[in-house]
Amino acid sequence: MANSIHYDSLSQVAKLIQQGELSPVELTELMLRRIYEVDKTLLSYATVTADRAMLAAKKAEVEIGAGNYRGLLHGIPIAVKDLCFTKDIRTMGGLKVRKDFVPSFDASVVEKLETAGAVLLGKLNLTEGALSGYNRDFDIPINPWGAHLWAGVSSSGSGVATAGGLCFASLGTDTGGSIRYPAMANGIVGLKPTYGRVSRFGVMALAQSLDHVGPMTRTVKDTAVVFEAIAGFDHRDETSLQAAVPNIVDSLSLSLSGIKIGVDERYISEGTNPGLVSAITKVIETLVHLGAKLVPVSMPEDGPVELRAAWLPITAFEALQAHRETYPSRAKDYGGYLGDVLELGLNMTEADYRAAMVLRAEITSRFEKQLADVDAVICPSGGSVFELEAQLQYGDMGTLKPVIQNFQGQFTIPADLAGTPTITVPCGFSEANTPYAVQFLGRSMSEAILCRIAYAYEQASNWHLRHPNI
Repeated sequence: MANSIHYDSLSQVAKLIQQGELSPVELTELMLRRIYEVDKTLLSYATVTADRAMLAAKKAEVEIGAGNYRGLLHGIPIAVKDLCFTKDIRTMGGLKVRKDFVPSFDASVVEKLETAGAVLLGKLNLTEGALSGYNRDFDIPINPWGAHLWAGVSSSGSGVATAGGLCFASLGTDTGGSIRYPAMANGIVGLKPTYGRVSRFGVMALAQSLDHVGPMTRTVKDTAVVFEAIAGFDHRDETSLQAAVPNIVDSLSLSLSGIKIGVDERYISEGTNPGLVSAITKVIETLVHLGAKLVPVSMPEDGPVELRAAWLPITAFEALQAHRETYPSRAKDYGGYLGDVLELGLNMTEADYRAAMVLRAEITSRFEKQLADVDAVICPSGGSVFELEAQLQYGDMGTLKPVIQNFQGQFTIPADLAGTPTITVPCGFSEANTPYAVQFLGRSMSEAILCRIAYAYEQASNWHLRHPNI
């Protein structure tokens, strides 16, 4: 095996496994060694499931050797955010109050990945309860492009492990941008699906009406592979959609001729790093060269502050319900930021929540109107990565305010409020070698066309082939 196989795409490695040129057992052993050697620095894993991984790898090797190949995930080492329940393996969610919690069953997404033959390497670190700050009992993952750089929230461990070659794919969750921020910050691909398209059964909730589960990978094809595996109706999740899972992988190479890309230059550039704006301008030029048609749109002018006026109260109210067994009874065991948000929820009334939901509906209506006549709207994926003293992320809402001001929530929050899909793809690097990312926003259930657009751009560029030197 080449020394750099840990940076190969899931699809490349799957081909070698299918052809018998690569052993799932040897590959899993290699990945576990890399985790033990490299993650001492990157701190992406909360729990390494070596025994479970080796059992799954040996089973995959026997099955594939006998001609029972399940598909592109068979024998592939992956990892999941530590919000996803794993039977007999602790699931902490970045929460001190959950440090000893061991589920008796797997989350639906974990079941589906293992049914597809994937090998679970472990559980990935995240912010406390999937919000914006960390609990001091947990590590803060380190961005592999530079220890001084923000790693994104809340699926930080998923972004770091995937970018750092510590798994071939991971799962993240997104309530206000938590797949897209770490995908952007770590230079990888992240798909936030349509709300309800991927089951949340067995996934710790932050805000039940906003939470999404989705794949994080190093290529668009790999994202499509994982999405196809985890999507689909689940009767155990009352919000699950009864919709067929599209065959995205086979449609990725279709032409972009006639595809309509919505462009709002003000929306893209207002408050955005000029280097990132320039990179996205080049993305637009590439898409036109590939046959796409540009369509002017006028995205809502709600900024992060206006959007948080709906998003934060909804999150606080619903998070309080999710934590009712331990908050406020164990308030002292919560970190500052999550504790502050739960306190906000505690002081809200049903009328406050209904008012926030009315505002949400208004924002969603304006947002979806601009998506209606195009195949995708192009924009940044939450801004650009910034320098940060990591320890600040253990702070409360006051301490974290200067950090959160770097989040360009106008690019992330609307799709969570509306439950519409988006995909984030690398689109360049700054002069300081920090990643740039572009995001495509789509109508409900448009994952296939979003992946097709993203794949066409990815194949016309080489940013997905650039990896951190660790």
